[in-house]
Amino acid sequence: MTDALPACSRRSVLGALAVAPLAACATVPAASPDLPKPGFVDGLSFLPDDLEEIRRAGLVAMICDVSEVGEVRDPDGTPRYRRTFETNVKAIDAAAARLSGSDLAFVAERGSDIGRRTGCAAFLQFQSCEPVADDLARISYFYGKGLRVLQFTHHNDTAFAGGALERVQRGLTRLGVEGLDEMNRLRILPDVSHGSVATMLEAARLSRSPIVYSHGACRAILDHPRCIPDEAIRAIADRGGVIGIFMMSFWLTRDPQPRVEHLIAHIRHVIQVGGIEAVGISNDFPMAGQPNLLKLGNDNREGVKEYLEWWLAMRALGIPGFEWTPEHVVVPELNTLDRMVKIRRALEADGFRPRDVDRIMGGNFARVLTDVLG
Repeated sequence: MTDALPACSRRSVLGALAVAPLAACATVPAASPDLPKPGFVDGLSFLPDDLEEIRRAGLVAMICDVSEVGEVRDPDGTPRYRRTFETNVKAIDAAAARLSGSDLAFVAERGSDIGRRTGCAAFLQFQSCEPVADDLARISYFYGKGLRVLQFTHHNDTAFAGGALERVQRGLTRLGVEGLDEMNRLRILPDVSHGSVATMLEAARLSRSPIVYSHGACRAILDHPRCIPDEAIRAIADRGGVIGIFMMSFWLTRDPQPRVEHLIAHIRHVIQVGGIEAVGISNDFPMAGQPNLLKLGNDNREGVKEYLEWWLAMRALGIPGFEWTPEHVVVPELNTLDRMVKIRRALEADGFRPRDVDRIMGGNFARVLTDVLG
């Protein structure tokens, strides 16, 4: 593995240099693409059943999780979720096949693809290294199938890294360090969402390219291991990365009524800690909204019940952060296909400058995708 980068100002790590060992920081600023209007980039979404929803959502790009997960149970009945190699070979092939026949979205290979082709640039992602297991050759194999963003872990420890929801917190394993090196070599964007703090900090320090925390919330506002602490925000931002704020309201606020201003508070916090170029918007629900909540007319009191078995199981295991019981799942007005338009309007009403709104709503994610992928 190449030696860690020296301390350097954010935005100075260019995509053109991302795959080369760096002895010092570049000084030429990275480009911030001028996105077609509305120019929304979603930091974590999924392919909808109806691809027309992508156009209606106004997306020019998205990090698109195409991994397939299955629920398994520990001997004590605790639910766990796993992604296997065989299942996810089929999953990424199926996603690529769907997009190949559409003019609404396409499998993007480079960040510079954004806006250059008709439709939304979909950057295929796995929300865990589980399909790779301990075979690093699989990273290149999946890259050949279109994978461009790879997350180290989803809640729990993997062969690569420590997860956020473990009683004993670990960072990158030896295999994880080698895997990160392979991601850098291939120009795959490393994603530390769902990781432990050590995973976030070590990946930011060791990566030769910017990394992302594609979707989550700020621990300074809501103290939970699933949320990112300030030291990790700084580490990611200082190397040109982006933190995406998502729609899962029980990690945005403990207030009984989640509102758009709670989301904006997390955006403002990332800016305060990491700068205006370090924050973006992510969904982490199906594109049209959390389905069960939509059926319930966004009745959070009823909708939260589907999460409580898992939540209480984490509490029983003694995982920190689960001592309280959530009361909601979604910000009702954002549990909709036009959430990006509503967030943009809310930012404008809250006093953000137009240029900064553009960065938050898509420019920052577009920039990091271009820096890393070319």
